[in-house]
Amino acid sequence: MKLSRTEYVTLALILATLVVGAVVYPHLPEQVASHWNIRGEADGYFGRFWGTFFLPLVSLGVWLLLILVPRIDPLRENIARFRRYYDLLVAALIVFFTYLHVLTIVWNLGVEFGQLQFLAPVLALLIYTMGVLIGHARRNYMVGIRTPWTLASDAVWNKTHRAGSRLFKLSGVIALLAVVFPDWLIWLLLVPLLGSTVYLIIYSYMEYHKLEQAG
Repeated sequence: MKLSRTEYVTLALILATLVVGAVVYPHLPEQVASHWNIRGEADGYFGRFWGTFFLPLVSLGVWLLLILVPRIDPLRENIARFRRYYDLLVAALIVFFTYLHVLTIVWNLGVEFGQLQFLAPVLALLIYTMGVLIGHARRNYMVGIRTPWTLASDAVWNKTHRAGSRLFKLSGVIALLAVVFPDWLIWLLLVPLLGSTVYLIIYSYMEYHKLEQAG
């Protein structure tokens, strides 16, 4: 299976995180902090091995899934039409996992900092990148806003994704406010995303219903 340039680069990034994990492994505590609550306090721990390698292994699993999608989707010709934007999302996701891994390692090496403030900008960027992808996505079964009505009609798919692109980009901008208001991170993330999702489901149904009425 031939890989794209983005797939090679992101795989190299994942392998680099595994190497970094192996280098710092002896210097990490027996119990590695792996989860932080909404106040930025460590409240979940892994043993040293899983605390060091869990995120790189998850990243590798996500990478394998993402490289399969454009090759197995029945509408893969449509994915090829927005492939550079799809590759952008692949890169953004792998960079996100790498960033989380670095934050985890640095914290457990004894450098404590405001986790939520450091997490907010990369989450905002990831959501905004999803908005960019959504704006260019063509109808397929794996990527995008997949409701029964968007999958049934190219016209409904395109209208819903244009609206979705604007909403996800706006959600990314709103999430960035958590840099200033870290205690509100969960709300600044979930409320816009959940609201956008519900709206887009209803919107796609209404657009399909209008299309049916128009014959």
